[in-house]
Amino acid sequence: MNLKTLFLTNNDCFKSGKRHTVKGIMVHSTGATNPWLKRYVGPDDGLLGPNPYNNHWNTPKPGGRSVCVHAFIGKLQDGSIATYQTLPWDMVGWHSGSGSLGSAKNANNNGYIGFEICEDDLTDASYFNKVYTEAVELCAYLCKKFNLDPLADGVLICHSEGNKRGIASNHADVMHWFPRHGKNMDMFRAAVKAEMAKNDAPAQAGHPIIGKPTAYYVQTGAYSNKANADTQYYKVKAAGYDAIIKQSGGLFRVQVGAFSVKQNAENLAAKLKTAGFETYITTTGGTQVAPGPEPKQPAAKPVKVGSEVKIKASATKYATGQTIPGWVKDKTHIVSQISGDRVLLGANGGICSWVYLNDVEVVK
Repeated sequence: MNLKTLFLTNNDCFKSGKRHTVKGIMVHSTGATNPWLKRYVGPDDGLLGPNPYNNHWNTPKPGGRSVCVHAFIGKLQDGSIATYQTLPWDMVGWHSGSGSLGSAKNANNNGYIGFEICEDDLTDASYFNKVYTEAVELCAYLCKKFNLDPLADGVLICHSEGNKRGIASNHADVMHWFPRHGKNMDMFRAAVKAEMAKNDAPAQAGHPIIGKPTAYYVQTGAYSNKANADTQYYKVKAAGYDAIIKQSGGLFRVQVGAFSVKQNAENLAAKLKTAGFETYITTTGGTQVAPGPEPKQPAAKPVKVGSEVKIKASATKYATGQTIPGWVKDKTHIVSQISGDRVLLGANGGICSWVYLNDVEVVK
C-alpha cells in the first residue's frame, strides 16, 4: 500500500470535527471517468500534479455538495497508484448519503470509514487490478488498526450494499465495476481477510513466532485521567498525525500507528519528536475508546493589512503553487495586501509572496 496523507482542511466536513468510533468500512467509486487523484485531492503536493481547474475536494462544498471521504485511491502524476488519506479515520465523513432508515438509525456515515476508488472507463484490467489490490491492502490495514473482522456481517460493505441495508443512498458502486473484471464484494472481503493473515506471518523463515507477532505502538502519552488523554489526542491530531486512544491497565494511552517492524515505529517516533512530542514505543495496546469533545478554540484574530502573521505549519504551498520553505514558516510577516482568499506578505523588504488566507494566523 502506498499511503499518503493530505487532509481536506477546507472542506466543511473536516471543519465540523465530529468524531465516531469506527465500526466498519464502506467502499465507493467515483462514478466519473477520471483516474487521477489530483481531480479530488489538492492542492498539489508535488506528487499529485497540478489541477488547472482547482476543482478538488479541498473546498467547503465540492461542486456545491456536502461531501467528503476518508481516502481516495487512484493515479499520481507519474501514473503510479497511491492512497491519499483525506480525513482522520475517526472523524465522521460525508460519503454514504441517506438510506431508507434515515438519520435516526443511521449509519448515515456515522461509524463507517468511507473511501473512493477513482474510476477510469471501467475497461482497463491493468488499472483495475492495481487499484483493487491497493483497496484490499488499505482495508486490511484499517481492519487491523480498528480490530474489525472483514467477514462479519455489515463490517466491510460497498455503497450499493449499504443502500440495501437502508444506510446509504441509491448508488450502484462498486458492483457496476467489480463484476466486469470477475470480482464481487464477497471475493473482496475474502481477499482482505487473506491479506490480514499474510501480514501476520513471520517476516523470515526459520524464526518461528509463538502466537501473534509483536505489534509496536508509538505512544505520546499515558494518563489516568481521560480528559488529559483527550487533550493530548487533539494536540497530536492538530499536528497532522492520526492518533487513537486505547484503554488498558488503568491508563488511557494516546498512540499513533501500530507496526510489525520496530524500525518503522522508531521512524515515526522520530518524526513526532521533531514535531515536539515525547514518544515511547510500547507493545501494550488496549481497547479503543472515543475521544471527548474537542476543546473550543479561542476565536482567531482577523487578518488585516498591517497584521503581523505567521504561516501555519500545515501549509505546504504558496497561492502561486510553489513549496513554502520551512524557514519562511519560522518567521513572522507583515500583511501588505488582501485579495479574496489570498494575502500578500512582506511586499516591502519581506518575502513578497501570496499565501492563502486560511494558511496564516495573526501573531499581533
